[in-house]
Amino acid sequence: MPQGYMMPKPEKTRRILPSMLQRARDFRYPLTPPEAKVWQAVRNRQLGFKIRRQHPIGRFILDFSCSEARLAIEIDGDAHAAPDQKACDAARTAWLVERGFEVIRSQAGEVDRNLQGVLEAIRRACAARTAGGREEGRG
Repeated sequence: MPQGYMMPKPEKTRRILPSMLQRARDFRYPLTPPEAKVWQAVRNRQLGFKIRRQHPIGRFILDFSCSEARLAIEIDGDAHAAPDQKACDAARTAWLVERGFEVIRSQAGEVDRNLQGVLEAIRRACAARTAGGREEGRG
């Protein structure tokens, strides 16, 4: 190859529909109080992993996600207790698992009562699903 030649960047094959991206952005403001508590504790790699909020994956918008660990983090409020919503949540979880994600769910009340426990569960799940986490477990 000639000196200074740069290979063109491959085009992204996965695109997020602009309408879905805008919807995810709209969901970021305002967050629910439990989501806001979690976000303040996980943003800027405070747990050692990059966590995104209201992140679109396929046709879903996850409350939080860690791409490195392929982890979906959902904070479920009272609306998730309805039978039809439980069925939707189960289908969503199955869809994500089929694509290699692990899904962890915390109830909004649990975030209020035990924020540190919820954060530790997120940190452990991220660590277990990344190279660094597997190395820690070899001890």
